[in-house]
Amino acid sequence: MPDVKVSPTTIVMALGGALILGIFGWMTFGPAPAPPPPPKLSQEAREYLSSLKLSNVHMQAAENYVNARLVEILGEIGNNGPKTIKLAEVTCVFRDYAGQEIARERALVVGGRPGPLPPGQTRSFRLPFDTIPQTWNQAMPTLVIAQIQFE
Repeated sequence: MPDVKVSPTTIVMALGGALILGIFGWMTFGPAPAPPPPPKLSQEAREYLSSLKLSNVHMQAAENYVNARLVEILGEIGNNGPKTIKLAEVTCVFRDYAGQEIARERALVVGGRPGPLPPGQTRSFRLPFDTIPQTWNQAMPTLVIAQIQFE
C-alpha cells in the first residue's frame, strides 16, 4: 500500500474551507432572527385612547379575483380629541369556535393615502383580509387600537 503524505498546508486549507462553508451554511440556512416586536402604545397614546372611537364596524365577505374568500371589516374612526392623528393601527384578533386565538393581524385605519385625521373628524376605513385560517369562527374579530402617532 502506498504511503500518502498530506502537507500541513493542505490540512489547514481544507479545515479553513470547511469552516467557511459551515459559517456560510449556518448564516444562510440557520435560525432566522426574530422579527422586531411591534411598537407599543406610548403613555401619550394610551391617554388619548378615550378620544378615539370606532363606530359602525361591520364585516362583509366576497370572493376576490382569484376566487379566494376576502373578508372585509368596514367602519369609521372618530377623533374626538384635540390632536391630529398621523397614524393609527388596530390589531384584529381572530378566534376559532372554541374561542382560542388563531390569527392576529395588524392593519392601518388612519394614515397612508387618506392622510392624517384632524380633531373633530370621522373617517371610514376598510380592512381586507384574505389569509384568515379555515378554523375561524366567522365572528367579528376583536379590534384593539395598537398604535397611535400624532402630528
